[in-house]
Amino acid sequence: MAADTVPTTEAERDARALHGAEDGSHRIDPAEIAIGVIIGRTSEFFDFFVYAIASVLVFPKLVFPHLDPLTGTLWSFAIFALAFVARPVGTIIFTAIDRAYGRGAKLTIALFLLGGSTAAIAFLPSYESVGIGAALFLALFRMGQGVALGGSWDGLASLLAINAPENRRGWYAMIPQLGAPLGLIVASLLFMFLISALPAEDFLAWGWRYPFFVAFAINVVALFARLRIVVTPEYAELFENRALQPAPLLETVRSEWKTIVIGTFAPLASFAMFHMVTVYPLSWVFLFTDESPVRFLVIEAIAAVVGVIAIIASGILADRVGRRNLLAVTAAGIAAFSGFAPQLLDAGQFGEATFMILGFALLGLSFGQSSGALSSNFHPRHRYTGSAFTSDLAWLFGAGFAPMVALWLSSQFGLIAAGAYLLSGALGTLVALWLNRELASTID
Repeated sequence: MAADTVPTTEAERDARALHGAEDGSHRIDPAEIAIGVIIGRTSEFFDFFVYAIASVLVFPKLVFPHLDPLTGTLWSFAIFALAFVARPVGTIIFTAIDRAYGRGAKLTIALFLLGGSTAAIAFLPSYESVGIGAALFLALFRMGQGVALGGSWDGLASLLAINAPENRRGWYAMIPQLGAPLGLIVASLLFMFLISALPAEDFLAWGWRYPFFVAFAINVVALFARLRIVVTPEYAELFENRALQPAPLLETVRSEWKTIVIGTFAPLASFAMFHMVTVYPLSWVFLFTDESPVRFLVIEAIAAVVGVIAIIASGILADRVGRRNLLAVTAAGIAAFSGFAPQLLDAGQFGEATFMILGFALLGLSFGQSSGALSSNFHPRHRYTGSAFTSDLAWLFGAGFAPMVALWLSSQFGLIAAGAYLLSGALGTLVALWLNRELASTID
């Protein structure tokens, strides 16, 4: 199928029929794009955080019971990182599918792969049952999630940004980012309920598996919410008119490598911060304090609400002071935060809450404007593929190994070492912003 035709898979025909789009009579306004983006991102991040929480509370005991808790958690985080390594591979595979069969077919396959890989984890056998096979199965399913995430790029966030009024670009840029704290809130509260309601033996035996089934169901709902938009004739035409069509990846890298490199490192501070206030603190508190995971999950959910507010505020501030200025100021703020805040995790319950709330406030302000900051720098022909690949690399270098590295550093050299790791991300962002001569004119 040519790239400029409307795809006609069974799921897409059902979506169009359900919403009256076969004759082009259904018109979707920008608010519906925003809703589709938020639903899609929330479902992806819910999957992400369900796995992240389980990688601290479940997998070290289920998959690595023969290791001490710290080593088991480090191995669990190593498998956690595999999704970020596999994600660019997914972009390569699904870009080819997109070019051959259309965006709707690509999205359908990717989200079913994501949901299937997530549901498969729910059936993961223990080390006692299959030995090292448990770790191999977990690694396989995690890589399946990563490949699927590379294919789940639907272009709606770019479409939303491109169609934004020039004086509202910051506001529209923050909308996709709301999915992260919303996904964390739901995942944290779900695990909190299960841990509270079940004896520890039952939770470890079967209770932890339920969130992965929930994630599969949410993915199905998100699939139709997104197909409802991307398969309509109106939006197929809009994607084409805005040059949001997939280009060959090698051609994109050859032509746009400078933008890709700078775009990879521009959000480094916020992406490193992302795991430093979500996955890493849960592991530190669980391993090195007497704090209940239930209480800390509540703190995490409350802090994520602060993150939602901060992301919304980032949209307002960016339109007033410029996205480049906001990214630079928040990177400097993260650098300052790295100098004292990690030590708060050893300062009792008040210190933990302070670390999380301050961290999410900073994260929201920076993360709200970090995604696709350089997408307008791409040539229109390469914008769709270049934005997807840059996002993959930014997550890989900025976040993929952050929990494992931060936990190892802090366990060996103290919490101040985790702060030094976060500082390196902030410096990477400041250098990338300084190097990008065009950023001011394209995103201010």
